Amino acid sequence: MNSDLNLVWFRTDLRCYDNPALFHACAQGRPVIAVYCHTASQWQQHGLGKRKVRWMENAVAALQNNLRALGIPLLVLEADTFDNSESLLQTLISELGVSRLLFNNEYEVNERKRDINLCRWARDQGVEISRYHDQCLVPPGDVLTKSEQPFKVYSPFRKAWLPKAEQLLTTPLGLPQPSAEQQALADQRMQQLPSRLRTLELQLSIETDDRWSHCETELHEQLQRFVDEHGPDYDQQRDLPAKPGTSALSPALSIGLISARQCIHTAVQANEGRLIGGNKGLDSWINELTWRDFYRHLMVAFPQLCKHKSFKPEYEGVCWRNSEEDFQAWCEGRTGYPIVDAAQRQLVQTGWMHNRLRMITAMFLTKHLLIDWRRGEAFFNQHLMDADLASNNGGWQWSASTGADGAPYFRIFNPIAQSEKFDADGEFIARYVPELAKLAGKYRHNPSAFERQTCGYPQPVVDHKYGRQRALNAFKALKDATPA
Repeated sequence: MNSDLNLVWFRTDLRCYDNPALFHACAQGRPVIAVYCHTASQWQQHGLGKRKVRWMENAVAALQNNLRALGIPLLVLEADTFDNSESLLQTLISELGVSRLLFNNEYEVNERKRDINLCRWARDQGVEISRYHDQCLVPPGDVLTKSEQPFKVYSPFRKAWLPKAEQLLTTPLGLPQPSAEQQALADQRMQQLPSRLRTLELQLSIETDDRWSHCETELHEQLQRFVDEHGPDYDQQRDLPAKPGTSALSPALSIGLISARQCIHTAVQANEGRLIGGNKGLDSWINELTWRDFYRHLMVAFPQLCKHKSFKPEYEGVCWRNSEEDFQAWCEGRTGYPIVDAAQRQLVQTGWMHNRLRMITAMFLTKHLLIDWRRGEAFFNQHLMDADLASNNGGWQWSASTGADGAPYFRIFNPIAQSEKFDADGEFIARYVPELAKLAGKYRHNPSAFERQTCGYPQPVVDHKYGRQRALNAFKALKDATPA
């Protein structure tokens, strides 16, 4: 069998448009076949919830249809674990006579180990490897301090990131255009696939989800609509959970249904061609995408972040409370703090939570309740449609003061003040804590004991001042005990 076939390995890049691995595979004039490994047990080990997994399966089925329209077959194999996926891919590469394997990089520890192992085997077999940076605009390791060290704080990282990003920000690659001749040859190869691989092939179908689209065209339209209609006011609207002021693209970004580069490029086009210094709202949204890059750079530079370790090692010794009762009250939205409870109920009911609320509720768990951030991170990971290790871990450690942040541990949000500031009329609270909807807006933030009893709403699980001081004491005690 002639070795003239390109194999594109899809992972968290479930799209055709602006997909570097797919685009370059088609541009080389060789026939192209695509593969995706369904690793259900591995996802379970990584703590992903059923809702996210099913949505990923829907996205793969949509991708299969999109690739079919381009004449590219997508083989979906049941691999169960990363170890099994390595073995299956080796068999597939050998049986098809693959000459080049192309894929976009993933940055988590287990994923990187899997990729390294497969690349070593492939090179030993004479198979060319082409890897691309897709999740980040600037590749991890390319933004360093003057002493060639990774940045540990966001602000100086962003300052160094901006000029590199400007150099790398190009027009998205668009859709690949494989020739009919190329794909006729690919179909011939697929007919020769051995039966032992055919028996592992999954048949996935798309389930309708009114909230989260799998359609690339719809997502592109959603992006453009957000940039045009809400982008200019993003800095003023982004913290108001009752308003549609965010892009709601994070679930699509988390599995690569849309690329970060396309998001930034679209924003820059509307921002007078600038990454910074244009419209304040668009500047602010681009800044959020920069945070996304930052957390991925950190994960590569500090792999302990993938292993449930604090970014700041000195905070591994925090004496977290092990109160199952308080943790369950937080999980179920029964803390007695309306904004916290509304946020938690939004998460469980919809699979998404507004970013301002993620900070409020994460800080409440780690500071007011003094419960280990890792428990909250795992709960979010289980329920979020946009579950993403780098961003989820980064956000939780930021809130817990154990992460890459210039602010000290005594930054502790007052949930009532946050509620009054960002949900002034209690509109969001009424939406997810309907028992308080009968109260006038200003009374929804901190109902009296009588109002709570009348509405059937619980008393606070902890007093704000007491919880705040308990957290300060715990962090201070650790700091005092740590040798200078």
